[in-house]
Amino acid sequence: MKKIKAVALVLIVILCGAAFTRVMQVEAKANAVQEKLSGEVFRFHVIANSDSEEDQELKMKVKEAVVAYMRETLSGAENAAEAKAWAIRHKEELIRTAREVLQEEGCNDQITAEVARCEFPDKTYGDITFPAGWYDALRIKIGKAQGHNWWCVLYPNLCFMDSVHAIVPKEGKEELRSVLTDEEYAMIVKGTPVKIKWFFLQLTE
Repeated sequence: MKKIKAVALVLIVILCGAAFTRVMQVEAKANAVQEKLSGEVFRFHVIANSDSEEDQELKMKVKEAVVAYMRETLSGAENAAEAKAWAIRHKEELIRTAREVLQEEGCNDQITAEVARCEFPDKTYGDITFPAGWYDALRIKIGKAQGHNWWCVLYPNLCFMDSVHAIVPKEGKEELRSVLTDEEYAMIVKGTPVKIKWFFLQLTE
């Protein structure tokens, strides 16, 4: 009986060790994907003045105006670096676009814009989830910038075409897929079996 318990204990230790190793492998792969994405995408971050209903509505109107402006003028960008450079060159135009929205709504809050390295939480766009980490982003602040914020990806374009149904442009997804391996892309697509598979790889592999 003691031998059986000893063998069982050894097996448990081996299995726990194997499971821990697999978890670490998955963690390492997830970190690698985040680092890869960080160099391939350019994100967008709008921070509202406050969490009041009025300020949150203004935030969304600013977002819509800026995204529309960039769709019209940023179509020539072929990578994240070009999109970032474009945003830096057109910062004043972006501020003016946002300010016009506020003025139309009778709001005198200050608008600031910058291209910065920002920390993002896990964020889902349609069926694609970006892991938490640091990304280059165009960040627009409204007023005191103490309210809830809004996020999307400007390059490739994953800003919602239909925010109600969370539909992202097909072209943006195709561009994103073109810069990732099949395994990397599978890791960020909703419903993929890849992460589960990694946990249950046979020990002989």
